[in-house]
Amino acid sequence: MTTEEKEQLDTYLKGIVLNLPDSPGCYQYLNEEKEIIYVGKAKNLKRRVYSYFSKDHQSRKTAMLVSKIRDIKYIVVNTEEDALLLENNLIKRYKPRYNVLLKDDKTYPSICVTNEYFPRIFKTRNIVRNGATYFGPYSHIPTLNALLELIKNLYPLRTCHLPLSAEGIRAGKYNVCLEYHIKNCKGPCIGAQSREDYLQAIQEAKEILKGNTAEISRNMLKEMQALASEMRFEEAQSIKRKYELLESYRSKSEVVSNVLHNIDVFAIEDDEQSAYVNYLHVTNGSINQAFTFEYKKRMNESTEDLLALGIAEMRARYKSTSKEIIVPFPLGLEMEGVSFTIPQRGDKKKLLELSILNVKQYKLDRLKQAEKLNPEQKSVRLMKEIQDALHLERMPLHIECFDNSNISGTNAVAACVVFKKCKPSKQDYRKYNIKTVSGPDDYASMKEVVRRRYTRAIEEQGELPDLIITDGGRGQMEVVREVVEDELHLHIPIAGLAKDDRHRTNELLFGFPPIVIGMKTDSPVFRLMTQIQDEVHRFAITFHREKRSKHQTASALDSIKGIGEKTKTLLLRKFKSVKRIREASFEELSAEIGPAKAQIIQENLRKEELPTVSEPETPSFKA
Repeated sequence: MTTEEKEQLDTYLKGIVLNLPDSPGCYQYLNEEKEIIYVGKAKNLKRRVYSYFSKDHQSRKTAMLVSKIRDIKYIVVNTEEDALLLENNLIKRYKPRYNVLLKDDKTYPSICVTNEYFPRIFKTRNIVRNGATYFGPYSHIPTLNALLELIKNLYPLRTCHLPLSAEGIRAGKYNVCLEYHIKNCKGPCIGAQSREDYLQAIQEAKEILKGNTAEISRNMLKEMQALASEMRFEEAQSIKRKYELLESYRSKSEVVSNVLHNIDVFAIEDDEQSAYVNYLHVTNGSINQAFTFEYKKRMNESTEDLLALGIAEMRARYKSTSKEIIVPFPLGLEMEGVSFTIPQRGDKKKLLELSILNVKQYKLDRLKQAEKLNPEQKSVRLMKEIQDALHLERMPLHIECFDNSNISGTNAVAACVVFKKCKPSKQDYRKYNIKTVSGPDDYASMKEVVRRRYTRAIEEQGELPDLIITDGGRGQMEVVREVVEDELHLHIPIAGLAKDDRHRTNELLFGFPPIVIGMKTDSPVFRLMTQIQDEVHRFAITFHREKRSKHQTASALDSIKGIGEKTKTLLLRKFKSVKRIREASFEELSAEIGPAKAQIIQENLRKEELPTVSEPETPSFKA
């Protein structure tokens, strides 16, 4: 675009913006191809749209959107609520590139009540606008199945696909199927059940699907008592069976409080890519509708705006007329005849907590599904969480952790484990024998190992870590900092993992002076940190045991004059340990290394074992 063209465009857009009304409404941004690329709502159209063109935007996405705008259209409405509903409808209709994307929920089934002469009730994933009534969708499939099973047991409705009509039934056009013979259907196809009776069952089934089970239960109880008083016990028993089925279902439903009626509850969780909104509807103290869905973010939408959009979507979808909406935080949204509540205690608070629990679980499930499809996504998420928790400049793709191991200063060793993209990189693990420290001095040992590790990395221009973790608290962190920053002049973040008196990791430390990073001990990040600490501890201990074992073996065999490395290897390969070599008979040793060396081995090993050495026995010879 030339400078002249840009000036003409700016003048054109400025003219539209300055003439916008100070009224609620929806605005639409169009690109060069006259496609709608963004839809927004506003309490004040002029002020909201003007904000897009009156300043430089820090957000790259917003700046990109503004650069694509070639025309502006708007629709004025009466209230902010109308603007919200209109925005939701326009987004679903045009699917603009820069608006949040409501994830397709066709994977979730609904319950369909058909618009036929004798309606059917069944589960479906396809919504067909042919006059049928749909309930759902249901994100919790067991709830849907329980409802269908309850309706099947209460009302034996037809499951066949016959196009039943009054004329066809009178003409005897249809035949009953197996469902009739096993008493799962009353045979409306042959006129065995009247249409009035059938439609009454359908109406009651619809009330159950709406959650109005209390009223149906009361009516059943009255009918049962009336039949019993008239001595019609068989009919009363049939009603009683249905009543007990319905009461059993109601007892398993989530009952909050009988005084709560016709209330909507919303909760939201979001991250950088998505927002998850949970919706609960309470009728007569029971939760009869529950659904969680996902928005894919396209711009820097606020949590408040996303929740408001979710409220409009769910209330339109479920045709809710609730006069009270429970939300987790103030929205600044006004809806005629509707009050917003942020409960602090009591049954409403429990409802909100339940909604929050559901949305968090849904978010966790979605993340797990995504991680199964793309295993690296989990690693990226964990690294991003570490970066955010420690306020690192970049993601810790490469993490190194150190640990020392010794017993009273003997056989002192250290180990370094490396995690790349949150996975152990075992080919990069390193073992260190402590060379310059005598006695049990963990701080001096740590300084020696860190110095050796990163001096060599600098000399060989090797890869340096994005984060160093010490298996210890503030003291270990400080000695590592002295080497890394003061001596080697490297700028590598250093964290420490401290343990409690039961030797369990309980704190993540960072910074100088170190501070405790608030993190739940059951969070994925803390589990990763514990895994790194356990791994370096295991690696160091294993190396220390190997060295100690080698030292013990060397002290027993290598000091024997006349026994070389070859003989020692041969004996250890055969007998596995010095203890077994000591316990072996003269004949067994001779068979492996000859009688001369066998006698030397036995004499020397028995000297170590016994405080006094007896005279060697005189070999006995056969005559």
